[in-house]
Amino acid sequence: MKDHRLPTIDVPKFPLPQAVQEALLEAEQRLAHRPKLSMLFRNCFPNTLETTTRLLDDGTTFVLTGDIPAMWLRDSVEQVIHYVPFAKADKELQRILEGVIKRHMFYIQIDPYANAFNETANDWHWNATDETTTSPWVWERKFELDSMCFSFRLAYHYWKETGRTGIFDEAFKDALISMLDVWRIEQQHAELSAYRFQRHNGIMIDTLRKQGLGMPVNNVGLIWSGFRPSDDACDFHFNIPSNMFAVVTLRHMQEIARYVYRDEHLVTRMAQMEEEIQHAIELYGMINHQKYGRMYVFETDGYGNHILMDDAGTPNLMSAPYIGYCAPDDPAYLNTRAFILSEDNPYYYKGEKLSGIGSPHTPPDYVWHLAYSMQGLTAVNPDEILRMIEIMESTDADTGFMHEGFHKDDPSIFTRDWFAWSNSQFAQLVWKALQLDLLDAK
Repeated sequence: MKDHRLPTIDVPKFPLPQAVQEALLEAEQRLAHRPKLSMLFRNCFPNTLETTTRLLDDGTTFVLTGDIPAMWLRDSVEQVIHYVPFAKADKELQRILEGVIKRHMFYIQIDPYANAFNETANDWHWNATDETTTSPWVWERKFELDSMCFSFRLAYHYWKETGRTGIFDEAFKDALISMLDVWRIEQQHAELSAYRFQRHNGIMIDTLRKQGLGMPVNNVGLIWSGFRPSDDACDFHFNIPSNMFAVVTLRHMQEIARYVYRDEHLVTRMAQMEEEIQHAIELYGMINHQKYGRMYVFETDGYGNHILMDDAGTPNLMSAPYIGYCAPDDPAYLNTRAFILSEDNPYYYKGEKLSGIGSPHTPPDYVWHLAYSMQGLTAVNPDEILRMIEIMESTDADTGFMHEGFHKDDPSIFTRDWFAWSNSQFAQLVWKALQLDLLDAK
């Protein structure tokens, strides 16, 4: 949960790009028979652009999370990724998205270990007493392996959609190399890394044990992460969903290194790391479960210890096809998915009328809209997609927007009434259903 007693940033209004307006009009026409869903889409699809986006004078774009005046690398990508399919012929949308990518590369060069940044070097921090090396630009310095993956995910998918290569300048390549250098170090965290993080607020999921070093891991080729995508500390510091994401990122960046930079040395470097991580996932990130069969674990330490669970935030095990790691019908993924959507997952909560995935980041019995939308985005059964939309449509607490977590038996009890990522991912799911012709009047 996030603290709402924070500095605020005014976001100037600007006209919605034409492609976004056209998508809204199409959805309005096709959802006329479902006025509640139409209203939710009209609110949620442009929410990031209308409430969290600032176009800066240097050509970059700052995207705050909503109720926090900082830009998370992860959140900001998922707040705008649903606009990428509309960018090919829309110059205004290209300006916005290319600005986000350039802003990310700027931030990564400042500190590749940080997860969230300020708009200016204003020295605002989530917690000014954190024991870690920091900067006036850095809002929070929790090293989360997935953060930089998201930065390069946006760039890759934008390139694939538009064919535009202007984003791949020297700053982009420098940021990419910085990421690779950090990942190589964090494959041998205890021996090579200078990263430490301690927060003395009495909340153990907010800090790293062993004087900020974290619990011990075995150097098996996986990349160490201090924190999960939820911003909570890892139990075992090899987070498997984040390592899956690293494999995908390396695979995608090899294409850019080969076809844009013409740098075969860089291609080889990334291919070797990709193979190391993938091999380690198969050896240490999977188990033969007596009930579910061959499946993925959530975290491991490389010594044989692991945790079986899934968290609502992306990347999680549920999102493996969404991030491009595997096909949605992959047998090991389907086994894992069956576990995730059962009460064997300690964060799957069964309510009186609905059940869903929550997180240790929010109280017990709170399920997340992000989990429902990701279940829909990775579903292959149309009925499951429609069921997820119906659940989300009926649990907005009459606010017209999505939230973070809400009580499984009472959607009017929820966290975060302004959470742009959740709005964007819901809109992405509804648009997918429209493209599949699942929502048209019968």
